[in-house]
Amino acid sequence: MAVELRVPEVGESITEVQIGSWFKKEGDAIQRDEALVEIESDKATLELPAPVSGVLSKVLKKKGEMAKVGDLIAEIGENGAAKPAAKSAGAKSAAASAPAAPASAAPAASRAAAPAPAAPTPTTPRTAEPRVMPSARRALAENDLSVADVAPSGPGGRVLKEDVLDRLASRPAGTTTGAPGAARGVAPPAMTRPSDAERVEEAVPMSPMRLRIAERLKEAQNTAALLTTFNEIDMTQVVTLREELREAFQERFGVKLGFMSFFVKATIDALMQFPQVNAEVRGKEIVYKNYYDIGIAVGGGKGLVVPVLRNAEHMSFAEIEIAIADFAARARENKLHLDELKGGTFTVSNGGVYGSLLSTPIVNPPQSGILGLHAIQKRPVVVNDEIAIRPMMYAAVTYDHRVIDGRESVAFLKHIKDLVERPTRMLLGI
Repeated sequence: MAVELRVPEVGESITEVQIGSWFKKEGDAIQRDEALVEIESDKATLELPAPVSGVLSKVLKKKGEMAKVGDLIAEIGENGAAKPAAKSAGAKSAAASAPAAPASAAPAASRAAAPAPAAPTPTTPRTAEPRVMPSARRALAENDLSVADVAPSGPGGRVLKEDVLDRLASRPAGTTTGAPGAARGVAPPAMTRPSDAERVEEAVPMSPMRLRIAERLKEAQNTAALLTTFNEIDMTQVVTLREELREAFQERFGVKLGFMSFFVKATIDALMQFPQVNAEVRGKEIVYKNYYDIGIAVGGGKGLVVPVLRNAEHMSFAEIEIAIADFAARARENKLHLDELKGGTFTVSNGGVYGSLLSTPIVNPPQSGILGLHAIQKRPVVVNDEIAIRPMMYAAVTYDHRVIDGRESVAFLKHIKDLVERPTRMLLGI
């Protein structure tokens, strides 16, 4: 008897999901609780386990299709009910129902059919050639390489131009590349213009999460009066303190001492001093919150996600670093829980890990502010009337001017700057 696999409820207000990758094919044996398929909502990607052991007998929703909560997406049969067996039985019945050949034709038929068993070589579907992007195809042709010579790294196993360049970089010294005859001093042939067939475009549906991100960020621009203020922070003391405590911190807590814990601590202190930044507009009211749930923007496998540190005012430096490291690891594997992505009273986003020098972050509604951190660079600055080289960081606060005035926003960021430049104040609670 077949067991139905339906889309479960994956969170409050979520009524539709997108089917992701199937980890099994029709006819494959599966074990109970084994990950069977990914389902993606506008907040997170979840793995749906098999409810029973058996065989995946039918897939009703393919990758990329949308399904509503409660929709039937697959059927699981009992062990031994694999699809290939059903096909072979069907083939036997078809052979049995075929009209018998005349006796005189039987030897010829047997001779003609004799080679048939030697032809079970339809292996090409299992080793289909990966998709090659146009720029990569040109690079392969120019350097006399085949697709089999490079390892694809693009989404869906695509071959990118960077893969070809990596292959060329790994060639032994003296190996010729490019057009034949180039090593003999012969001028290479003139570059040919790409044909129209190479100028391809690919339309890919936006994932539910990407659609939700677009919707929320556009909502912030349309409804909030957003403005950004900037400052720069001398990171000398934090860098020095971090170097001094790095080994002892990691040995005791099993995680590296990063910069984020300093900024989270400084942000909470600043939010306590300026409660408007921790508030939100709700209709015609301003709601002030006396708790501090800090969203930490991290890059996930499906895009940017913002898991939340609940009651972060009660967390130590080590607890903050451990939680952020855990968020980042599970975000890459799309294993964050929905309740970890809800709420948040203020957000910290560190674009510096990607090399950003300066940016204007967008508020995550209904929050009223977001702190943007950037890359640390050594720059000449004036210290005690002398020019010194210091590790400097630009910081930005984007805020909703409906709730927060310019004076409060500037003072809020200045308070964070003062605490980070003298981190012992945070350690002593002054």
